[in-house]
Amino acid sequence: MQNKADSPEDYVSQLPEERKAVISEIRKVILENLPEGFEEQISYGMLGYVVPHSLYPAGYHVDPKLPLPFINLASQKNFVALYHTGIYADTKLLDWFVTEYPKHSKRKLDMGKSCIRFKNMDDIPYELIAELSSKMTVKEWIDLYRKNTLQP
Repeated sequence: MQNKADSPEDYVSQLPEERKAVISEIRKVILENLPEGFEEQISYGMLGYVVPHSLYPAGYHVDPKLPLPFINLASQKNFVALYHTGIYADTKLLDWFVTEYPKHSKRKLDMGKSCIRFKNMDDIPYELIAELSSKMTVKEWIDLYRKNTLQP
């Protein structure tokens, strides 16, 4: 779903009613558990949790004008998507998440490289999302990103 929001609050206000509660709850969980330093903003037309230029001036290597992305949250047509670049970059974190997921959800994990898809709005593993959000500090993410992309 294409969203033309100017702020995170605007993004949520434009969602269909059936998605507002779910996105709002995931947003709340992320904000309450994300380590200090990450900032919430609109990123790629969805909710984004990024490393601001004030902490990592080099920005995202694909487009240095953009801050370094970490987590994105979106309401797509058939699912809610949580994009976590730390899972893509850190196999230990990925292995932890894949192992923990069945303990928190009755559904089979539906996941791409960094995209976790939630198709059933009644079976969102909020506690697991909270824990995942807290697992990597800004410094750890910058160091891992630089190592994996060979950035100075």
